[in-house]
Amino acid sequence: MKVAVLDITGKDTGRKVELSSEVFGIEPNDHAIYLDVKQYLANQRQGTHKSKERGEITGSTRKIKKQKGTGTARAGSIKSPVFRGGGRIFGPRPRNYSFKLNKNLKRLARKSALSIQAKDNNLVVIEDFNFEAPKTKEFINVLKALELDTKKSLFVLGNESNNVYLSSRNLKSSKVVEATGVNTYNVLNANKVVIAESLIESIESNLSK
Repeated sequence: MKVAVLDITGKDTGRKVELSSEVFGIEPNDHAIYLDVKQYLANQRQGTHKSKERGEITGSTRKIKKQKGTGTARAGSIKSPVFRGGGRIFGPRPRNYSFKLNKNLKRLARKSALSIQAKDNNLVVIEDFNFEAPKTKEFINVLKALELDTKKSLFVLGNESNNVYLSSRNLKSSKVVEATGVNTYNVLNANKVVIAESLIESIESNLSK
């Protein structure tokens, strides 16, 4: 599969890159995608939720009324969950939501995500670029030139494009990551995936192991 290389003005440079069918042209595995996205979202959770149970409530421990003869249910503590201000029954406790997936499954999920975007013509290859200084306006001009200013986009750029990353941080609809930061969720969450020309080989070698 050959894709034309564009410049930051959206024009065809005349060059084309060959995308490996082993990475950008496989049959997508839906279950692998599901597991990888589930792990990513689980890892975003802090897990710091906590509510007080009856043993943690501040209050008197005396028996609030006699056991019999009141005509109502027996009650032993004002901290009981059945009373207002009492502890919560089975409340949330701090926990870690992360879980493990093997590397081969994660590679399969990411290849599946890239293959879906490539099949739908949502993959754009752009020549390497950087800004002299971080300027959001310049990055917006690039988005407009590529007709991405009204779409969600993911830019996969090299280490030398730090100013581009800094220029994009204020924009909610666009995300800039390095090749190592490519994950299934970010790829599928974008309407267009823009990859720097020099990173195609490294992405293919990382996902072909």
